Amino acid sequence: MITTALDSAYRRYAAKRPISEQRHARARTFLPSGTTRSVLDFDPYPFTVASAAGCRLTDVDGLEYLDYLGDYSVGLAGHNPAAVREALAAVLEKGWSFGAVAAEEAEVARMLCERFESMDLVRFTSSGTEANLVAISLALKAADRSKVLVFDGGYHGGFLSFSRGRPSLNVPFDAVICDYNDLDSVREAFAQWPEQIGCVLLEPMLGSGGRIQADADFLEGIRTLCDENGSVLVFDEVQTSRMSYGGGQALLGVRPDLTTLGKYIGGGLGFGVVGGAEKLMLQIARGGERSYDHSGTFNNNRFSMAASSAMLGTVLTRSSLDALFERGEDLRKRADHVLREHGFQATGWGSLMGFHPTDIPIRRASDLAGLDKRPVELLFHEMLERGVYTGKSGFATLSLPQTPETDDHFLTALEESVRVVAKVGF
Repeated sequence: MITTALDSAYRRYAAKRPISEQRHARARTFLPSGTTRSVLDFDPYPFTVASAAGCRLTDVDGLEYLDYLGDYSVGLAGHNPAAVREALAAVLEKGWSFGAVAAEEAEVARMLCERFESMDLVRFTSSGTEANLVAISLALKAADRSKVLVFDGGYHGGFLSFSRGRPSLNVPFDAVICDYNDLDSVREAFAQWPEQIGCVLLEPMLGSGGRIQADADFLEGIRTLCDENGSVLVFDEVQTSRMSYGGGQALLGVRPDLTTLGKYIGGGLGFGVVGGAEKLMLQIARGGERSYDHSGTFNNNRFSMAASSAMLGTVLTRSSLDALFERGEDLRKRADHVLREHGFQATGWGSLMGFHPTDIPIRRASDLAGLDKRPVELLFHEMLERGVYTGKSGFATLSLPQTPETDDHFLTALEESVRVVAKVGF
C-alpha cells in the first residue's frame, strides 16, 4: 500500500508544479540528476525556489512553504536577514576580490576565539568539508600517525562520509569506523592500533546519521582515551555549534583539541573554519619548526567574512541562541509525543530534529539500518502538501524567524501527515 500511496503523492506533487518540472527536465541535460547537491534530489523532482524571506519560501509555481529545513542548518538566521544583507551591500560598494588580506577576517577570528574556549587560533576555509579536511590533516601531522577514528553514520562533508554499507566519494584517509555511543568499540580500536590512530573525529550529535545525541560519558570517555593514547580529539561542530554561545562543547563540558565550524555562521554564504590548540594550529604558521602551507582562494573572501562578522556580532547573541535551544527542546518533545502515537519517534538535540519510523531506542546509526525509508518519504510529501518544507530524510531544523505560531503550524501538519502514513501502514 505504501508504494501506491507514494505514487499518488508524486502525481499530486507534479500536478501543482509544472514550471519546476520543466526547469528540472532542462537541468538534467547539463547536471547529473538535474541538481548539483545530492541531498536536494528527491522524487519525482525537486521544486525550484524563486524567492525567500524570513522562514518562508516561494517556488516558481507560486507555492509558498513554511521552511523547517533551514538548508540543513545554514539558514539559522532565516532568509535574507537584514544584518547580513547590509554587510554584503557594503562589500559591493568597496570591492571584494583583492588577493590580499580582508579587513574583516581578524575581527571574525577574534570573535570566534572569544566564544570557543578551545580555540586559541583559527584558520578559515570555504566550507565545513574543507575545515574537516584541514583538521584531520593537522591532527595526523602533529601525531605523526596515519589512522583517523570515525563513527558509523558520521558525515563531515561531501568527501568525508562514513556509513557502513554505503558507497562514498571519500578522500583516501585510513579510517577506522567505530559505533557511536559505544565506548567499548573505541577502546577496542585503540587496543588494536595504539600507535597508529592519530585523531578521533566526531559530531557531538550524529547529524546526517540520524540526529542522535551523544551520551555524556561517551564523549568524556573518548576525551580520556585520546589523552591516554596521544591522539587528537576533533569535534565537528558544523551543526551543533548552534546549541549555545560556545557551541555544543560548552554545554557538554568536554574540550576538544580542534573544532570545525561552518554552515550558518556564514549567513548563507560559503564559510568554514578550523580552530584549536595553539601547538596544533601553528603548524600552518609561516616560519615555524614544522610549517605546512594551507592556501585557498576564497578562504578570506570578503562576502563570507563580512557576513560572518555580522552574524557573530549582531545575530548570534547569547540570548538568541539560548532561546532557540530551549524552543527546540520543547518542540521536539511535543513532536515526539505526536509521532509516538503513530509508530514514529523524534530524535535530536536543541534546534535540530529527526523523524524515524520505529519505536526502538536509537543510540547509533546501526539502530536505523534496515528500516524502510518509504514511510519517511511519504511523511515528507504529506508535509509538503500542507505547506511545510522539511528534509527528505526526516530532518527538521529551527531558525530564528520562526514563532510559536509557525511551530504550532508545523506540529499540526506533522500530526495530520503522520496519521496519513500510519493509515497506509508500514
